[in-house]
Amino acid sequence: MLAVFLLASGALAQQVKLRVFIGGQQRPDVMRKILDAYERQNPGVKVEIEVGGATSDQQQQYLTTVLTSRDPSLDIILIDIIRPAQYKAAGWSEPLDRYLPLGARDALLRQYLPAYARANIVDGALIALPAFADAQFLFYRKDLLDKYGFKPPTTWDEAIRQAQTILQGERNPNLNGIGFMGNISEGTVCSFLLPIWAAGGDVTDERGRLVLTEELARRSLQFWLGLMDNHRVSPPNMAEKAQDTIRREMQQGRWIFGTLFAYAWAHFQNDPDSQVKGRIGVAVMPRFEGGRSASCLGGWQWTISNFSRNKAQAYRLLRYLSSPEVSKVLALEASNLPAFPELYRDPEILKVNPWFADALPVVLNARARPVHPRYPEVADVIRRGLNAVLARTKAPEQAAREIVQGLRAIYGQ
Repeated sequence: MLAVFLLASGALAQQVKLRVFIGGQQRPDVMRKILDAYERQNPGVKVEIEVGGATSDQQQQYLTTVLTSRDPSLDIILIDIIRPAQYKAAGWSEPLDRYLPLGARDALLRQYLPAYARANIVDGALIALPAFADAQFLFYRKDLLDKYGFKPPTTWDEAIRQAQTILQGERNPNLNGIGFMGNISEGTVCSFLLPIWAAGGDVTDERGRLVLTEELARRSLQFWLGLMDNHRVSPPNMAEKAQDTIRREMQQGRWIFGTLFAYAWAHFQNDPDSQVKGRIGVAVMPRFEGGRSASCLGGWQWTISNFSRNKAQAYRLLRYLSSPEVSKVLALEASNLPAFPELYRDPEILKVNPWFADALPVVLNARARPVHPRYPEVADVIRRGLNAVLARTKAPEQAAREIVQGLRAIYGQ
């Protein structure tokens, strides 16, 4: 009897508990299945999930409080692709290089899409590994475009004309034309950048120096405002719209077009309350006449908290979570774009997500938001400027001037 007790006590003493943080939109149900599989393969490890925040901003607000206090309760954290530089500068992430033998890091990173390998190296240090890729696409009501004889638009002018025609023909007060992110959230940074990229511009150059002009900023702000005021294909309250608001409303059949990230597909097809199952198509983001298509690079990364008390075990779990096997599960069950190029040809994945066949070039060519240790301040200047224009509290000219001035203060130029 005593021997049995001692054996049980030893087993309990050896058990490691790990805590993983993910956001509310990042399919905790699917993640639980993945972690259950890991526990079965590693009987001495128990993994808990902490879920917080519906958006990248809300998650980071909470995580900033936890990490600033050096709280050891979290071991692994799922972070937005925009965060590695911030985490490195703040000392919040455990560098992963110390767990990789010499030369093994490059071999590991070559497995991933190049943008994600680059995003996770900051000042030569490997801060995180990819969980899944992402980019913006134009989701559209396939049934409505078919009804009016339209093909998916390739330019913004086409999208506007199609939306106007369909709205006029349907005469449905609950149907809207073009949905985009306009509230004070991370997605609104992408909205601001899309017209700038499509016009051949950017916020910074290849050396990270600020190059955004007031004229480019004004044109972007004016374009989104014009969808409401001039073209009347977006409702007057776009300043209130977050990404998941657009997704939920499109799921209710209330949008013709939506500029959304890949996660929306699984909701449209699988959610019990979806009214658009089988009626949604996916296309590349439109371009401007004479310009090029531009998409905002998204994606999420796994990092180890620098304050974890179980870093070695956390690293083993992180490698599992950033593996092709887990990436395939996320693609099948959550429509998360893989960070591994070969999975875009996987027959099982394509059966569930047929549009993935055309998604790889979009992800490969998607543009990254500015990389800066003070990125939260960069984002805040941009999204508050666009939101103020959409709310009609500032004219595009004033907001453009304030955006550029605010960025110059951050960049020291």
